[in-house]
Amino acid sequence: MNPSILIVDDATFMRTMIKAILSRHGYDSTAEADSGVAAVEKYIHHRPALTLMDITMPDMDGISVVKVIRKIDPNANIVMCSAISQEDMVIEAIESGARDFIVKPFPPERLVEAVSQALGR
Repeated sequence: MNPSILIVDDATFMRTMIKAILSRHGYDSTAEADSGVAAVEKYIHHRPALTLMDITMPDMDGISVVKVIRKIDPNANIVMCSAISQEDMVIEAIESGARDFIVKPFPPERLVEAVSQALGR
């Protein structure tokens, strides 16, 4: 059985692209969210093995979502995927509990590598 993956991004095309890349490499996404609040709700409902999280979203930014999810589940497995690549933002994401940080736009191989590492494959 494939591990469950939650894809969180406010852009539909980005969620679709990530889902397609994962699918081509044998991964299935379990759920999607288009906002920070929806991400927390989906996380609680699905308890995914991995969450792919954007930073810039409506209602709650991704780093805030990471902090909330990590309070709910200290072992949450989260990889940030964002166009924001400022060093301080990357450091804050990692300090907040993210395992990795992928800068958009990213080659498909980078996403697959991060997912594989985060899931211990």
